[in-house]
Amino acid sequence: MSRYAATMMACLLAGTTLASAASDPPAAAKPVIAMEAPLQGDFWTYEVRDEISGKVSAVRRNIVTEVTPAEISVRVTTDGKEAEGLNIYDRSWNLKNAGEWKYQPGDGSGIHAPLKIGDSWSFSADDVNSSKGFIWKRSGHSKVVGQETITTKAGTFETYKIETTLLRRPTNDPSRKHEITAMTWYAPAIDHWAKRTYVARGNGHLLTNNVIELVEYGRKQ
Repeated sequence: MSRYAATMMACLLAGTTLASAASDPPAAAKPVIAMEAPLQGDFWTYEVRDEISGKVSAVRRNIVTEVTPAEISVRVTTDGKEAEGLNIYDRSWNLKNAGEWKYQPGDGSGIHAPLKIGDSWSFSADDVNSSKGFIWKRSGHSKVVGQETITTKAGTFETYKIETTLLRRPTNDPSRKHEITAMTWYAPAIDHWAKRTYVARGNGHLLTNNVIELVEYGRKQ
């Protein structure tokens, strides 16, 4: 009799646990601490891994050189290369200028603050290289698909995970197309992304498959 009662009690407890689990509300969004506005001297260093070869292909160092109410200027260097580049972003980290290329009004790789799970936005732009006479039409869509805690060589970060898909076509040959899929783990606490994956295909053929991870960051003291 006691064995039967114990079995019944176990079944009742299991049923109660399942019912409770089924009725539990979804997990609340994680609190995210925002960083102060970007300042001259802020820096982020990234390791680029080529997933096709499995090797680290570059280490890139980004340092803020100037901040205005409308733009953020960032000097970009690559370890082992003497050349320096200057990237100009808007205040939402959409790229506007990079070397010979201008993205009008921006490349769409930035954020829409304040970020929230489920938020989405579309973008379109012209990628213009006047010195070579190139114009590409760009259009795409981004969505905040979740919040994740991720760890890189630079530490552990609370991030918003943003999925971006975009299409680029040259105006002189619309039959050509580049399809790009990027996943960005943006960490508000450092006002930048801690990790990004980037996959590009040209007319259906894989061109690039990179994972880019933060290895160091800091603020001007």
